[in-house]
Amino acid sequence: MKYNNIEKAVFQNRPNRFIAQVELGGHTETVHVKNTGRCRELLISGTEVILEKSSNPDRKTKYDLICVNKSGRWINMDSQVPNKAAAEWIRNGGLFPEEVTVKTEKNYGNSRFDIYVESEQRKAFIEVKGVTLEADNIARFPDAPTERGIKHVEELIRCLEDGYEAYLLFVIQMKGVKRFEPNWTTHHEFGEALQRAQKAGVKLIARDCLVTEDTIEIQDPVEICLVEKNHA
Repeated sequence: MKYNNIEKAVFQNRPNRFIAQVELGGHTETVHVKNTGRCRELLISGTEVILEKSSNPDRKTKYDLICVNKSGRWINMDSQVPNKAAAEWIRNGGLFPEEVTVKTEKNYGNSRFDIYVESEQRKAFIEVKGVTLEADNIARFPDAPTERGIKHVEELIRCLEDGYEAYLLFVIQMKGVKRFEPNWTTHHEFGEALQRAQKAGVKLIARDCLVTEDTIEIQDPVEICLVEKNHA
């Protein structure tokens, strides 16, 4: 996936979860943050960021903050991009060997899943989670408690019981991490939900991404560790 009309800026502060102030071209610009997570380890004053200029001239904020440079590594923090990148990756044969039909935002019962895949061989629901939290080259999710995330995991287990394949895909929005694990400290219950899902047969997948200033592409498998003691 490629962004258009990007510009570099320097992060200053984040008054609330929707906007940030950056230094752009010698002045302070208020921009939209495309991620409502905390992202405290990313959005540090003085950090280099990438903005995408909006194509809507009437929008109050002219730019979206989409990418952050953390210690020389570009981390994409656009929360809308994992679903788009995942759908593109699956359509191009990234997950299944056969040709598949990919539908996004698919309703099933009282649930709505990010992706539904169908072929002669399979019918599968896929929930996608973007991961931006990293420390010591270990990626973790979530960066804030997520009851909604637990609900999604439980719904995937129900899909299995109804005869569908079920996948939980963690799109790690950066390159170079050693492994992925639940963020036990922030939301212990989510880690337990992942353990239940894996035991039930939900397929857990983590993939890193090649991230540049204006592109993001899903790439290599990342080891998933659900053993809590490894977090210590």
